[in-house]
Amino acid sequence: MTDSTENRPRLVLITPSDIGDDVLIAQIQAALSGGDVASIIVPQYELDEDRYQNLLSAIVRDGQAEGVAVVSAGDTRIAGRCEVDGTHVVGGYSEVRTALKEFGHKWIVGSGGAETKHAALMMGEENPDYVFFGRFGQDTHSEPHKRNLELATWWSSVVEVPCILMGGNDLASLETAAQTGADFVALSAAILADGIDAKAACAQANEVLQTFVFADGED
Repeated sequence: MTDSTENRPRLVLITPSDIGDDVLIAQIQAALSGGDVASIIVPQYELDEDRYQNLLSAIVRDGQAEGVAVVSAGDTRIAGRCEVDGTHVVGGYSEVRTALKEFGHKWIVGSGGAETKHAALMMGEENPDYVFFGRFGQDTHSEPHKRNLELATWWSSVVEVPCILMGGNDLASLETAAQTGADFVALSAAILADGIDAKAACAQANEVLQTFVFADGED
């Protein structure tokens, strides 16, 4: 890794649901060799327990070997067995509060499902490690969703809790996402889809993010 990651947005990878496990693991390994990745979020989607545990375990191994936090968005029992770094909670502020009480002492606890300013603020008051704007598997367009861009721009200007913004499925849209001031930009299909040069894509993403230094050195 040749660039500085201080005081600029960082990349988060979200595993997609529509490629095989072996291909996905190979894409993650390639991406991690291409540049800085802050974390990998691994949704369970419709995977059964055994398949999800095997996939999550492999990603934890590869991610943690590179100093990358791996966050499970699924069964917390499986997450514990795989020794993840965090859990992603989808729901309201009460679910976030419960997760923080149960896991906050040992894991990163992130909050999803923030689709309005009010919902986001309610979650933010619980002080999770991050609030996520977007939905897993919904990066079906080249650009990030307009609502998520607006929420991330507003959040970044008024709230100290870090946020992750779900980007589009085209690296060309990364600049638009970074302009919101979000602490992290999440990409999925833009880097991890089958057939993409994940190493080159991750390197390109970091080149773009490197040009967005937070004002006054603050993140």
